Amino acid sequence: MQTIFAIGMPGGPEMLFIVFIILLLFGAKKIPDLARGMGKGIREFKDATKEIKKEVDEAGKEIDKQ
Repeated sequence: MQTIFAIGMPGGPEMLFIVFIILLLFGAKKIPDLARGMGKGIREFKDATKEIKKEVDEAGKEIDKQ
């Protein structure tokens, strides 16, 4: 059972290796820009999700009125 969890979650040394590879590929100057872009993308996704939920709730209320 422990082997299943070992495959799914990287430990400390694996995380350090991943960070090292990212630094080599993108460089230290590009990482903040990448993180900023990811943050904006996540924020837009959350806003879109909230908007869709609001529209569904409003449609449900209109159906209940009828």
